[in-house]
Amino acid sequence: MAGNNGNREQWGSKFGFIMAAAGSAVGLGNIWRFPYITGKYGGGAFVLVYLIIVTVIGSSLMLAEFALGRRAKLDSVGAFRKLGGGAWPIVGWMGFFCGFVILSYYAVIAGWTLAYMFKSFGGLMDAAAAGKAADAFGAFVSDPVQAIAYHAAVMAMVVAVVCRGISAGIEKSCKVLMPALFLILILLIVRAVTLPGALEGLEFYLLPDLSKLSGEGVLSAVGQGFYSLSLAMGIIITYGSYLGKEEYMPKVTGTIVLLDTAVAVMAGLIIFPAVFAFGVDAGAGPGLTFVTLPIVFSKMPMGAFFSFAFFALLFIAAITSAFSLFEVVVTFAIDEIGWPRLKSSLIMGLAVTILGIPSALSVGGHFPQICGKDFLDAMDFITNNAVMPVCGILTSFFVGWLWTKGAKEEVTNNGTRDFPLYTAWLWVCRIVVPISVALIFVNGLKW
Repeated sequence: MAGNNGNREQWGSKFGFIMAAAGSAVGLGNIWRFPYITGKYGGGAFVLVYLIIVTVIGSSLMLAEFALGRRAKLDSVGAFRKLGGGAWPIVGWMGFFCGFVILSYYAVIAGWTLAYMFKSFGGLMDAAAAGKAADAFGAFVSDPVQAIAYHAAVMAMVVAVVCRGISAGIEKSCKVLMPALFLILILLIVRAVTLPGALEGLEFYLLPDLSKLSGEGVLSAVGQGFYSLSLAMGIIITYGSYLGKEEYMPKVTGTIVLLDTAVAVMAGLIIFPAVFAFGVDAGAGPGLTFVTLPIVFSKMPMGAFFSFAFFALLFIAAITSAFSLFEVVVTFAIDEIGWPRLKSSLIMGLAVTILGIPSALSVGGHFPQICGKDFLDAMDFITNNAVMPVCGILTSFFVGWLWTKGAKEEVTNNGTRDFPLYTAWLWVCRIVVPISVALIFVNGLKW
């Protein structure tokens, strides 16, 4: 290990850390993916299962990752080398790989949300009102100059924040951005639930009809809970490495899970009343955000303003997650290679930006497909369906079976704080998480 963690930076305040960690968890998965997955798998019944999964499985793995990070005070690779030795650093490498690759295409999608903020006032509403929202989106992603420019702009913002460090960069930004995100959420919820016909959408979303729940829906809920909390990407281990010894991690974990889940649930309170009010398909898939919702906004009074607000919400969610993904990559270069933060940020930022160019070009058909998938979808499949589940299984196995003494010391602050759920948490890490995530892994291996 080349880095030195003796004078490792720490979070400036508990509030700042909570906002940054919540920002890492709250991303496009909450506001973009959660509503259309919920619509696809039956509404309220899916939400009920999702809440149970997040509470039991998601929070358990998050606590395990925080414990690893705080004990090691290192990046994900260094953490597994220090605490496990042998072949265990491979698990850390998986986290680094996911952070690097996911950010490369995540910044592309974040660029779309940034573009749509401006396009809300620049003709998008007219195109949507004329039934040409799909054509407008297709023309945008097919324009290589725009696609790459917005991707590069997002990465420039991410580098500019992360190069300033944990407290002066990420924490300071998230202390402003996350409260803004909640304010926009509330504004949009008030608008959505007061639309004529919104009640039907609320009933679909909030009243569970268990007859609509399928086995595939349950697996999707497990997957959504796993991915929405930024697990198995090295993020939580990295953020935990900057956490002070006085913090009581079970409470910290619970707070972050609660905030992350609240954002997902609140996003549904925007989407479902709106799409039902205007007779749009709630299970429209990924296109729900960039094709279906502009049509909905075009039919509202002040539609351009509400469209801008919604895409600003999406952009904040995306950029705060991008900070954390990039911090995984930068911390690796600091700890493992020994580069200073500025050098790490600039070189790694350039590398991620370059890897993202094929993703930016592929959606518009300007890059060769990989076995029938465009480059962006292929990268998403490799990370989300293959590497992340294996990383999650091995992490929970390591903490639950091999590192139990260290884990207990971390979650109880060396025995000074009582954690009544310790035994239950340990068995969830040992049995429930590996089996659940293994099911996602097997189910997801369908290229």
